[in-house]
Amino acid sequence: QLQLAESGGGSVHPGGSLTLSCVASGRVYSSSVMAWFRQAPGKEREFVALTRWSRTSTLYADSVKGRFTISKDNAGNTVFLQMDALKPEDTAVYLCAKGSQYSNDPRDYHYWGQGTQVTVAS
Repeated sequence: QLQLAESGGGSVHPGGSLTLSCVASGRVYSSSVMAWFRQAPGKEREFVALTRWSRTSTLYADSVKGRFTISKDNAGNTVFLQMDALKPEDTAVYLCAKGSQYSNDPRDYHYWGQGTQVTVAS
């Protein structure tokens, strides 16, 4: 059973940066897609970014394009989310997920981490 564990969340001022990590325990197949989603209180889960495990193709939500970067360390079974120029509206619990489709729909992901809190405030 694959397990995902996120880390790296915290509190920052607007304009600050954070790097989130997601470590997968268990085998990640080459056909997998790894993604980051976020969920703010009272809001639906929102797609942030994804990457194919065996390729360099990535996809970003318009709201984070140019500010966030998703990357991976295949040998370390780890996916990263570098977040720059953070805004208060980026405040949410950030969740790592694994699926098999190149999709921004959370229903296409069947493995989820517990999430890590990111708070952006003055």
